[in-house]
Amino acid sequence: MRIGIPREIKDGEFRVALTPRGVAALRNVVVEPGAGLGVGFTDADYVAAGATLGDAWACDLVVKVKELQAPEYGKPRRGQTVFGFQHFAPEPELLEAALARGATFIAYETVGQRDARLPILAPMSAIAGRLAVQVGAWCLQKQNGGSGVLLSGLAGVPAGKIVILGAGKVGSNALAVAHGLGAHTTVFAKSERRFPELRRRFPAAKYRAGLDAAVLADADLIIGGVLTPGQLSPKLISRKLLGAMRPGSALVDVGIDQGGIAETSRPTSHSEPIYIAEGVVHYCVPNMPAACARTASLALEQAVLPYVEMLARGEMNDDLHTGVQVTRGKVVHEQLARDTGK
Repeated sequence: MRIGIPREIKDGEFRVALTPRGVAALRNVVVEPGAGLGVGFTDADYVAAGATLGDAWACDLVVKVKELQAPEYGKPRRGQTVFGFQHFAPEPELLEAALARGATFIAYETVGQRDARLPILAPMSAIAGRLAVQVGAWCLQKQNGGSGVLLSGLAGVPAGKIVILGAGKVGSNALAVAHGLGAHTTVFAKSERRFPELRRRFPAAKYRAGLDAAVLADADLIIGGVLTPGQLSPKLISRKLLGAMRPGSALVDVGIDQGGIAETSRPTSHSEPIYIAEGVVHYCVPNMPAACARTASLALEQAVLPYVEMLARGEMNDDLHTGVQVTRGKVVHEQLARDTGK
């Protein structure tokens, strides 16, 4: 089986699915020229690792990072497997393109869904969570339309208020950074299941099950870290609630890959990451980890490589079966079928 590593073309996407180290563990790998340049790996590095340079889309298994972009819609073919983030639910045109090509699409975001481990999504969620506080602080700066709040505060000046929605990988990693800054932080989650562990690690934060609109409206920064694998993000924040926040407050919607958690959320890009709606600065970049592309690529490779090796042997385990979303022109993932009516 030939394995192809294409160059990513999504706006601001510098990650690569496999580095030369990962390629060296495989055979018959074709790397598109320039695929690793964004994270410091040259074509010569890949050749030295045993790869050949060429058309990655001519291979049996294509291993990439982000979902197909419009110029790539016509590249997959029947009998081919495309392994990467897919995010079909919020993008009807993307799903239709995948169905029309007849290839098999295995989604990183639902690999391992059955037991909720999500081994490939988890490291990217952790990076996005840590970045969320950082970019939220940037959004709050006056030149970006923010209110001018310094989240850490200063001697004699109160710290900013952060609300984190979700206590999973995104939420817990965002909390680690927020706690380190000394911001006043409240975590909301559907249940209290994860709260005992978080309280031990981050005792200064507050923890609440459910939602409290008054607390959200009083926040300087809201971070949306709620994810139901393979499903559209729940709409937790109304336009009315955002309108009640102080002008210049910020929303970082990490769930935008699956449609976003606010009524006002719409995808942005690394080139144009923010917009203002209801007086609130919105940061809704679907590929947040690409901002730290080298770290993210190394973390992604650790998670992806064992599954690529398995696919190269023609094998599928339970984790990979839950990752299959589209095959031979049909939606085969139950939750995706329900969300899209396919």
